[in-house]
Amino acid sequence: MSPDPRAVLTRPAPEPDLTVSYGEHPDQIADLRRPLGEGPPRPLVIVVHGGFWRVEYDRRHTDALADALAGLGFPVAQLEYRRTGQPGGGWPGTLTDVRAGVAALPGLAAEALPGRVAPVPPILVGHSAGGHLALHTATRSPQTVGGVLALAPVADLAEAYRLDLDSGAVAALLGGGPADFPERYEVADPRITTPLPIRTVVIHGTLDQQVPVEMSRRYVAAAQVLGADMHLVELSECEHFGLIDPLSPAWPQVTAAFRSLHTDH
Repeated sequence: MSPDPRAVLTRPAPEPDLTVSYGEHPDQIADLRRPLGEGPPRPLVIVVHGGFWRVEYDRRHTDALADALAGLGFPVAQLEYRRTGQPGGGWPGTLTDVRAGVAALPGLAAEALPGRVAPVPPILVGHSAGGHLALHTATRSPQTVGGVLALAPVADLAEAYRLDLDSGAVAALLGGGPADFPERYEVADPRITTPLPIRTVVIHGTLDQQVPVEMSRRYVAAAQVLGADMHLVELSECEHFGLIDPLSPAWPQVTAAFRSLHTDH
């Protein structure tokens, strides 16, 4: 692993092949990457980036991750959405953008990449706050999701608010705490929403300093009690950013979990 785990956020990677729009706002877009090589159509993989929902972080910090997933032979879309700190971001625009993008992108990608996108719901790969958005979409719009790989997700918004993760990130997203807006948390918080039987793998490093691994432990355990098809993979030597770094020691376990979400492997 590189001396600075954050190096993956700015590491040069091949440019995406094209960009499509799923809405009228300039941030309602996604970058598409063609799958490497030839092969049968495969499910679209939608990468939902993190950055604690803030405008300072956009989809391009997942370029290395998205390029590596395309290298596995899958069509990939890097979903952008309105974030906190910009008009329309936060509640509810951030959440509705991601749900709308996930619903629209398989069709848009199939048109843009003829013969490469299977006509099935996409696999969502979400990191950190993007993991939250992937889990939220799977519970609120399950018919649009074929599987979820949640990498160090913010899976409990109420707890993240109490812990003040990233200095008020959840309050910026939802406008305040659970006591202020309980109805918003009931919609947005995966920990509150009853999980549906969409196959989900959560991966979390025990050295994570941004999102504590205990959050994923509690979330997955509670979901399993309710009968969810959900599994937790803990990586003992991994921090927050290694999960999206194809050069990190964690990458083989990330790809193994990813491959477990589909049958063509």
